Amino acid sequence: MARHLITSALPYINGIKHLGNMVGSMLPADVYSRYLRQRGHDVLYICATDEHGTPAELAAKEQGLPVAEFCAQAHDAQKAVYEGFELAFDHFGRSSSPENAELTQHFARKLNENGFIEERAIRQVYSPADGRFLPDRYVEGTCPHCGYDKARGDQCENCTRVLDPTDLIDPRSAISGSTDLEVRETKHLFLLQSKLQVEVEEWIATTAGEWPQLASSIARKWLTEGLHDRAITRDLDWGVPVPADTWPELAADGKVFYVWFDAPIEYIGSTKEWADQNPAERDWKSWWYKADDVRYTQFMAKDNVPFHSVMFPATEMGVREPWKKVDYLKSFNWLTYYGGKFSTSQKRGIFTDAALEILPADYWRYFLIANAPESDDSSFTWEHFTATVNKDLADTLGNFVNRVLSFSRKRFGDEVPAGKEAGEAEAKLGTEISALLAEYESQMEALQFRKAAAALRALWSAGNSYLEEKAPWLEIKADPEAAALTLRTAMNLIHLYAVVSEPFIPASSKAMRGAFDLAGDTATWVTAEQATALNTVPAGTAFTVPPVLFAKITEEDLESYRERFGGSPE
Repeated sequence: MARHLITSALPYINGIKHLGNMVGSMLPADVYSRYLRQRGHDVLYICATDEHGTPAELAAKEQGLPVAEFCAQAHDAQKAVYEGFELAFDHFGRSSSPENAELTQHFARKLNENGFIEERAIRQVYSPADGRFLPDRYVEGTCPHCGYDKARGDQCENCTRVLDPTDLIDPRSAISGSTDLEVRETKHLFLLQSKLQVEVEEWIATTAGEWPQLASSIARKWLTEGLHDRAITRDLDWGVPVPADTWPELAADGKVFYVWFDAPIEYIGSTKEWADQNPAERDWKSWWYKADDVRYTQFMAKDNVPFHSVMFPATEMGVREPWKKVDYLKSFNWLTYYGGKFSTSQKRGIFTDAALEILPADYWRYFLIANAPESDDSSFTWEHFTATVNKDLADTLGNFVNRVLSFSRKRFGDEVPAGKEAGEAEAKLGTEISALLAEYESQMEALQFRKAAAALRALWSAGNSYLEEKAPWLEIKADPEAAALTLRTAMNLIHLYAVVSEPFIPASSKAMRGAFDLAGDTATWVTAEQATALNTVPAGTAFTVPPVLFAKITEEDLESYRERFGGSPE
């Protein structure tokens, strides 16, 4: 089996993330990782908090904490939420780790040796009101390309154009709001991306037809506009320091590397953190250095695509060492809240910690993946969420499990009944289930999550159709053995659902599998033959009826959610 390296965009350290962030990176990466593990592949899923830069400093200042202490606490808080969502990272690291500092400085030295870093005196925005040079993202103004009036000095979130602070119309300090800005001279290191343009273009050409259209179009758009040399250092107190052995003057001035230079390197750094926990058994370098046998897949929302499709690969190329570059970049559009942006200050939208306060993780996991913004932006509404949960989870899956097990226990006791030999209806069902399972596998392999969810939903629906057709509650009156066969077949479907639904709803899958007392039940997937035969759970197997898997969301619940989080009926 292949080795699969999977990374999702690093969540920034300043605050708990909203559901859009979850569905645009970490959750689909987790679903895919779980699926690949079940199919027998060697998988390493790596993520980390992105901790450097001015936002971390400002957030720490607001809380009255040293920035290092703030980041440590915020990392633990985010990690707890992701554990609540059952994200099965192999390691969830920190970009402020010693491993990342070491690797970032190594990359910078190598880029310098190879002629791709240049020290330049530049004129940079300085805010007298704040008493500091302003990093690009802390200069705000109007985008000269699309007119968005909250564009940052590094990138416009609206049109995704990469900017310089001096490009902005009517610039202001994002810290104080002051428009009294000056431009002063200071020295910084520049990554000479212009020298790497041709190499990056040639590499991007090799991904043609494989990457999603969204990722490919963004990368090509950036290349068409031309790669510009970009500063990779900043005037900050918090970050990976410029190494004094290579740039003594800049190091003495306290320069640190720009967060967008060190953050992607943290994918490698976090892998090294993972390996350093058990160095006798883990080889981090085999996943990243001369790793020709590794398939590397990245997950991220569209605003992160330019940096990961062009800037970081250019960095890796310029180092002139055989570091692994992404093979497949799975990009997502945005999840909105009733068509508008999520906003903490305006109490608009659902953030991940609050989501877990009101409903278990599986409700969110299924809904988000089933409605992932793959082809276009998608809008979260409580009405849509409620309808999906009630129909797909509570009715189609949850009710099927409950009524099969409850009815069988009531009529046949606490063991799977034997009944007749499988007949024509069971053969037809097995053929259908096998075909639907193949469709589900095909969509998961293609990383088409909405289509995979639809195939999974069809698998659940097939069980309901079979149950309605056979009607064991009527069969038992005339032919108890026929009813027993129907229930035994349905119980085998429950076990199949438990196995194949695990990437989407791991807690519920565990509950379904745990309903059966199957000694040595270590199955990680279902073969086509097993799907056709539906005999994994034999007669005589003891079972229990688990608690209700999914409770329906009531009108009262719906109203309380709207009141707490905002939003109104469409």
